[in-house]
Amino acid sequence: MTDLLVVGSGIAGLWTAIRAAEAGLEVTVVTKSGIGEGSTRWAQGGIAAAILPGDAPERHAADTLAAGAGLGEAEAVRTLVEDGPARIRDLIRFGVAFDGDESGLARGLEAAHSRARILHAGGDATGAEIERALVDTVRRRGIRVLEHTTFVDLVVEAGRVVGITVLGAPGELRARAVALATGGAGMLYPHTTNPDVATGDGVAAAARAGAAVADLEFVQFHPTALAVPGTPLVSEAVRGEGAVLVDAAGRRFLADLDPRAELAPRDVVARAVWRRMAEQGGEPVRLDATALGAHFLARRFPTIDAACRAAGFDWAREPVPVVPAAHYAMGGVVTDLDGRTSLPGLWAVGETARTGVHGANRLASNSLLEGAVFGERAAASVAASVRSAPATALPVVGGTLRHAAPPPRVSRGSSDIRPTERVDRGELRQLMWSHVGLERDAHGLAEASARLNGWHADPTDRAGVEDRNLLDLARLTVAAALARTRSVGAHTRTDEHERQAA
Repeated sequence: MTDLLVVGSGIAGLWTAIRAAEAGLEVTVVTKSGIGEGSTRWAQGGIAAAILPGDAPERHAADTLAAGAGLGEAEAVRTLVEDGPARIRDLIRFGVAFDGDESGLARGLEAAHSRARILHAGGDATGAEIERALVDTVRRRGIRVLEHTTFVDLVVEAGRVVGITVLGAPGELRARAVALATGGAGMLYPHTTNPDVATGDGVAAAARAGAAVADLEFVQFHPTALAVPGTPLVSEAVRGEGAVLVDAAGRRFLADLDPRAELAPRDVVARAVWRRMAEQGGEPVRLDATALGAHFLARRFPTIDAACRAAGFDWAREPVPVVPAAHYAMGGVVTDLDGRTSLPGLWAVGETARTGVHGANRLASNSLLEGAVFGERAAASVAASVRSAPATALPVVGGTLRHAAPPPRVSRGSSDIRPTERVDRGELRQLMWSHVGLERDAHGLAEASARLNGWHADPTDRAGVEDRNLLDLARLTVAAALARTRSVGAHTRTDEHERQAA
């Protein structure tokens, strides 16, 4: 038995593992692919923190709460922004080489931020640099890592999580505590910026085990993914540097819809792009970065520059086609400010967790910071728990596990439903895109629910485990979207006004 099992190897999971190991715990990291192959390394935009002159945590908090459309929780946000600068210093200690300028650390501007506070590394390779540094730190600390190990379910005994089941030998791994850090569920949709490992494994397994989940209806769609197979992300930072969005006629359209234009919150920009595409028969809109020049684009955004050129576009000379793509899950397993869930023995961090920070819409570049800040707190919480009461259930701190809205009472898994057909992942993803995408209505959600309830999955191999998780999570997401009848943030109900008029 190990002290702590961390499931997942992005910034949140590795941070939790490193800091728990530094606190003296025996830690094992379980990841279904290779270490470092999750979503963190694909993060282009950077990491936000009020660390430089002219900024303050209070300003960062105000921007975060505004982007969250009134559903962000002030205490969680305050924790994020006040702890953030210390976590940036830790990243530097771990070996992250942030980009610099004549003033020291270079900083950029992204949508809905009132100050330039985004730190980058390698131009648009911030996530890759952070992941590299954390993986190197894990290896230096000698932390045990089980790669290519598929997590199946939580093991719960006497109401407490005591381990996980995995495919293959040994079949079960026991621990005094488990921390889920499996990331999001971008693979619910056919157009996503996420890697193919993002199948919602932690949230689905936690829900099956009875943990509280919330806010699953809030799925953030990034406004600008390159309209080519794989939909590679075109960072918001490109618009922060001055690129604009134009329609098929070459007309800039966002300024007519919001005074912040291309720097409006992501949900605003994504819906505007979605609707303009519908008006022009589904044709993508264009991102025009030509005014920035070839030298600047290649230096500031080397990853995006390479992706554009690989797709046959010279974005220094021509606008490139972009579409919205599923990017980030604001909801997840409900936690307190130390990562504890409603199940004793279980913690959740990163995109798997619903901390209350993001509300109905995540502020750009807060996700890496969230992973670091709450990974730090979770590690300390687990260490204190293991040292003080390793064999007894721990109470959840009263008053801190709260929902932005009452969670829907729905099936926790496919065992509660009588399906007739094995799920086809492609059909599931297209169903979610059509009815549970950027815009939803009761009719489409009901149709999606009926079809999902007729499918089942066979979790006997990695693909089957992922299919079951996607199916369970799709059902939960549809139920949450049906339950929230008013539009807010990333959740848009096009039938809201019809109900009000009835």
